[in-house]
Amino acid sequence: MDRAEKKELVAELNGIFSKTSVVVVAHYSGLTVAQLQNLRRQMRAAGATVQVAKNRLAKIALEGTDVASIGSLMTGPTLIAYSDDPVAAPKVAVAFAKDHDKLVILGGAMGSTALNVEGVKSLATLPSLDELRAKIVGLVQAPATKIAQLSTAPAAKLARVFGAYANRDAA
Repeated sequence: MDRAEKKELVAELNGIFSKTSVVVVAHYSGLTVAQLQNLRRQMRAAGATVQVAKNRLAKIALEGTDVASIGSLMTGPTLIAYSDDPVAAPKVAVAFAKDHDKLVILGGAMGSTALNVEGVKSLATLPSLDELRAKIVGLVQAPATKIAQLSTAPAAKLARVFGAYANRDAA
């Protein structure tokens, strides 16, 4: 990799670190290529991304960003997982680490807040943005449905009573 490519990679990583809401750092030593591809596939499906970058270049890219606190984690064979959804990358990383003991989560950052391993795991247990949106829509729709049921219930009961009287007289 020549100097121009390194500068381009640092600029790209800096843009990623500046825009994303959460970054997870993990050691991947011992994972096979197939396992790494599987991790990438799972991350992509969740709306997150996994990237392996040279630690020295990643540390340079971290300078001046909110997630600069993860610079101390960049030792050894590390990968970074990031996403705009604050729950997507941690959720997939923690789930993958449970199945594959070779992936060791070191920590991460959410905005300017540094996260240790337990912080990443607790973030992974939270519902995703889509799940929260669905819950809110459900909560908003529930009262409207109840009101509609209550407003039509007396009329329905009245219609049944009239129907019963009509059927009684006809018989």
